[in-house]
Amino acid sequence: MSLRTKAIALILIILIADQTLKIWVKINMPFGKDIPLFGSWGIIHFVENNGMAFGMEWGGKIGKLALSLFRIVAIIGIGWFINRRINHNSHWGLVLALSAIFAGALGNMIDNMFYGMIFSESSFRQSAVMFPSGGGYSSFLYGKVVDMLYFPIFDTNFPNWFPIRAGERFIFFRPVFNIADLAVSCGIISIFLFRNKMFTIIEDITFWHCEVSE
Repeated sequence: MSLRTKAIALILIILIADQTLKIWVKINMPFGKDIPLFGSWGIIHFVENNGMAFGMEWGGKIGKLALSLFRIVAIIGIGWFINRRINHNSHWGLVLALSAIFAGALGNMIDNMFYGMIFSESSFRQSAVMFPSGGGYSSFLYGKVVDMLYFPIFDTNFPNWFPIRAGERFIFFRPVFNIADLAVSCGIISIFLFRNKMFTIIEDITFWHCEVSE
């Protein structure tokens, strides 16, 4: 199997897994519902966000549009870079890590682009309907990203004698995320941890020399 085929296969696996879980959650779970996975520290918890990964938001409606447009440009750029790296026989680990980042970014972009048009609004009382007769809850590029993976590994309280936030609740890990977020994070962490293997001075000089020459 060629490296290009492996990269395409990884992208498709991540996208299919991500979208399948998001659609299932969207049409089967009311907003905020919990399904325990691993006791109290692994939960399917349905939330949506208007912004970035792990539930972060930025800039309201205009910020969301700007973020969506930036994502489209970034996804095209990452795809181009992956293709160039494959053509220059770069390290397989780098290509697959970049492919995971590409798939994750595209997975959340699909939510932004289409979910507002193909789903009704989720509520705390009922799940959403796919392709509702009255139309979706929003327009193109204004869909909400579906998050559901929640791992509050430690859920406790600070001791009363603690100098900061005494007696207050402490949860680790608080963010709710999805498979797309996980793919992006794993890709970035892999590049950081194995950068010495993925990049070589000779390879990078050759790569960028070819880019300038072209």
